[in-house]
Amino acid sequence: MLRNDQLDQWDRDNFFHPSTHLAQHARGESPSRIIQTASGCHIEDRDGNRLLDGFAGLYCVNAGYGRREITDAIAQQAGELAYYHSYVGHGTEASITLSKMILDRAPSNMSKVYFGLGGSDANETNVKLVWYYNNILGRPEKKKIISRWRGYHGSGLVTGSLTGLELFHKKFDLPLAQVLHTDAPYYYRRTDADQNEAQFVAQCVQSLEDLIAREGADTIAAFIGEPVLGTGGIVPPPEGYWDAIQAVLKKHDILMIADEVVTGFGRLGSMFGSDHYGIEADIITIAKGLTSAYAPLSGSIVSDKVWAVLEQGTDENGPIGHGWTYSAHPICAAAGVANLKLIDDLNLIANATDVGAYLNQSMHAALGDHPHVGDIRGEGMLCAVEFVKNKDDRVFFDAADKTGPQIAGALAARGVIGRAMPQGDILGFAPPFCLTKPEADQLVAQTKAAVADVLG
Repeated sequence: MLRNDQLDQWDRDNFFHPSTHLAQHARGESPSRIIQTASGCHIEDRDGNRLLDGFAGLYCVNAGYGRREITDAIAQQAGELAYYHSYVGHGTEASITLSKMILDRAPSNMSKVYFGLGGSDANETNVKLVWYYNNILGRPEKKKIISRWRGYHGSGLVTGSLTGLELFHKKFDLPLAQVLHTDAPYYYRRTDADQNEAQFVAQCVQSLEDLIAREGADTIAAFIGEPVLGTGGIVPPPEGYWDAIQAVLKKHDILMIADEVVTGFGRLGSMFGSDHYGIEADIITIAKGLTSAYAPLSGSIVSDKVWAVLEQGTDENGPIGHGWTYSAHPICAAAGVANLKLIDDLNLIANATDVGAYLNQSMHAALGDHPHVGDIRGEGMLCAVEFVKNKDDRVFFDAADKTGPQIAGALAARGVIGRAMPQGDILGFAPPFCLTKPEADQLVAQTKAAVADVLG
C-alpha cells in the first residue's frame, strides 16, 4: 500500500523500541508493525491486516479492546481533573474508590494499596518497603531478596536483578549483589527425568534451604515469585510447590512477595493467583489486569503485618520517604475502577475459566502427538507449547535455530499473535478474557498450521 507519509521511516529513525534488536530494526532488516485500531480480541495495523491477539498485548488487555466503558471513564476523569498528586494525604474519588475495590477483592490479610505505573516500579517499591521494614525492626543485615531463575519481575536495576532471565542481565552489570536466585519450579525441564512431581518439589525445597543456609537466614529479607512463571515460559507450579516453599519461608522469618502482575484480577480463573494456590503473601504486586492496560497503573498491596511496621516507622522517623509523581494518577485510577467493574458486570473471569480450559484442551488435542511438541501446559487463560528436537529424550533445538520465533512468525502470517518466549522454543498464549470458543478454535487451528509450516 502506497502512503504519502514517512511514519515507517520515522519509526526506524527515532523510536527506541524495548526488547528489540535495535540494529536490525534501524536498518530495516526486521518487521515493523504500526497498530492502528483494535476491538474485542483483534488488532488491526495501518496496512489493514487484522490479527487475533492471542497474547492480549503483553498479558494485559484482559477486558478486550475497544471497551467504551473504560475509555469514557478516562475521558470523563480527564475533563473533571486530569491530575493531582497523592503526596501528604491528597486523594481523588477515583484513587480512593479503586483502593477499596482492590482490597475488597484481595486476600483478607491485605491492608493498603500503594500505586505506581508499572510492574517494574511496583517491585522496586516492594524491595524498598522490605528494607525499610527490617530497619524499623532493628534487623539491618536482613536485606537480601531471593528470586527464582526464569522468574520475571521487571527491567529496573533491582527488578532486572530479580528477573532470572539472561537477556535482562547480560551487559547490564546485573544481578546486583543483594539479589539471589534459586531453582525454577519448571518440572518439564527437570534434570532427572525419572523424578515425579513430589520428588522434584522436594528438590526445589532443598535447593532453597541450602541457599538460606549458605547465606544465613538473618541476611535474607524476602522471597519473590509469580504464582505461575510468566515470561520464563508460562509454567504452572507442580502440585504442592507453594505449600512447601511457604513452610520454609515461615520457618526462617522471610517475607513472601507474590508478583501478581500477570495473574492478578482473573488470569488463572481466580481473582488472584494467591487465592488459586493458597499463597499467604505479605506484599502482592499488581499491574496489567488492574486497568486492562487502558492506562498505566500498578500497585503494591501491603499486608496488615507489614503495614503495622510501616506505621511504626513513620511514628519514629516522620513521613515515609518514598513516592512517585504519578502515583495514583486520577486518569489511571478511573480506568482501573471502570475496568474492574466491567470485569464483574460481564462475568469475564468465569469466561476466562471456561474458554481457557477449552483452549488448553483443544491445544492438547491438536498438537499433543506432534513429534516436536514436548509439552503443552497452562492454567486459566494461559497456555504454552514447548518445542523440542527429540520428544522422547527431551533434546532441545539449538537456540541459534530460532525455532520458536519462526513458529511465532508463521502464526502471525496466518493472522494470529502468539509470543515466542525467551530462553527456549516456547510459544505462549494469554488471550483477552472475552475470547470466544470459535476464536479459540481459530487460534488452535492456525497454531497447528504454523507448526506444520516450520516443523512439518
